[in-house]
Amino acid sequence: MNQTNTRTGDIPVTAGQDLTGKENLLAKLANDGGDTVALLPTANSDLALFVIVDGDVAGKAASLRPLSPERNVRVTLKATCNPGDVLVLADVATPADIGKVRTLPVAAGTYRGLLIAEESGIDGQSVLARPAIGIGNIVVTAPQP
Repeated sequence: MNQTNTRTGDIPVTAGQDLTGKENLLAKLANDGGDTVALLPTANSDLALFVIVDGDVAGKAASLRPLSPERNVRVTLKATCNPGDVLVLADVATPADIGKVRTLPVAAGTYRGLLIAEESGIDGQSVLARPAIGIGNIVVTAPQP
C-alpha cells in the first residue's frame, strides 16, 4: 500500500505562542481555528511528542522534531537523571519548567513516560534521551504505612 502526503524528519508548524529560545523543550500540536499550531504543554498529561528544534514568534513557522524510537533527541532536563531513567514532563505549575523533562517522580500521581535517559544529566542540561512512546501512563501510588 502506498501512502501519500507523508514526511519524515523535522516538520514546520506555525508557532501558536512565542517559542523563541525554546529549543530542546517539548511541545504539543493543537488546533487553532482549523490550523495546526505548536504549543508548550499546559498539563502534565499532555501529549508533548515533539522537540522544538527552531522556535519563533507566534504566527511564524517553528521547526519540530517528532519523537521517534528510531532516533535519540536532546531535551532540557529539570533536576538530575541517570541512564535508564524514565523521563516525564516537568511540572507545568512552575512556569520556568514548562516543556522540560524530569525523572519519574516518587510522589503519588499519574505521569506519562515519554523518554528514557541515555546519559547522566544535571539541571538545565540538554540530556540525550530516546523516545519510549510505548510506555504511556504510569501510576505511582503512595506507599502503604
